[in-house]
Amino acid sequence: MLTDSHPTGEELLLAIDGEPPARRGAQIRAHLAACCGCRDRMAEAEGAIAEFARVRRLALDSQLPPIAGPRALLKARLAELAAKPKAGSWRQFFQFTFASRGAAYLCLALFVAAVVGQVLVRYRSLRTPNWPATSVERGVVPDRNLTPGATRRISLADVCSMDHEEVVREVPTALRQEIFQEYGIVNPHSPDYEIDYLIAPGLGGADDIHNLWPEPYTTETWNAHVKDALEERLHRMVCAGKLDLSTAQSDIASDWIAAYKKYFHTDRPLAPNSDLSRFAGES
Repeated sequence: MLTDSHPTGEELLLAIDGEPPARRGAQIRAHLAACCGCRDRMAEAEGAIAEFARVRRLALDSQLPPIAGPRALLKARLAELAAKPKAGSWRQFFQFTFASRGAAYLCLALFVAAVVGQVLVRYRSLRTPNWPATSVERGVVPDRNLTPGATRRISLADVCSMDHEEVVREVPTALRQEIFQEYGIVNPHSPDYEIDYLIAPGLGGADDIHNLWPEPYTTETWNAHVKDALEERLHRMVCAGKLDLSTAQSDIASDWIAAYKKYFHTDRPLAPNSDLSRFAGES
């Protein structure tokens, strides 16, 4: 029966974009009309995309150059040209008026095109995240567009005197939900993920959405447990004076898998029960 064939998540996203598969478009529309569960899935996806677009629009607005300066220059130039008409030349007056309006419309069109282009690039990053080349399993490293890393002002003495509770801190529920939405993860099974700090609090990482991403526990090779071991090693090296704090922050933010290989001298994660004492005296 047609309504028993539930559309996949990819088909729902294509339907939201108005680009359903050619042969499935009518079937998907008929199915959605009959299946409240799939309508709910589609509504959740639309809500996540709308929230993502809202957040990115706010971020983009702060990056756009102010319009007051160029507008003032245009008005001054128009006033200068308007002050020099030839007497009795009504044809030239109308030519100037229409030419000025055309130039203004062209500038406005170029400005709008640039803004829309940047918004589309940010939106497409939700559909095709910027995963680094070292990622073997999807999601084990963050999308750099969304999670570049962020630090806070902190002294070395403060870093090395942190209690364990400060190093391993919980992320508030509201912020967790926002991060899942930003990464396009609908109805996540929370035990499968750790909302992790790219730069750990124990290394001066900030409680900032740009320093957080949904890191999976369930991937076979590189996962949240492996990164926890790297964070502990870097913290010990920094506090032993064997590694500069800024270097540790930069390495783990750039590519934490490459940092693990560098500081554990291995191409594969060590077994959970490995004896790590041999690294205690290394720089």
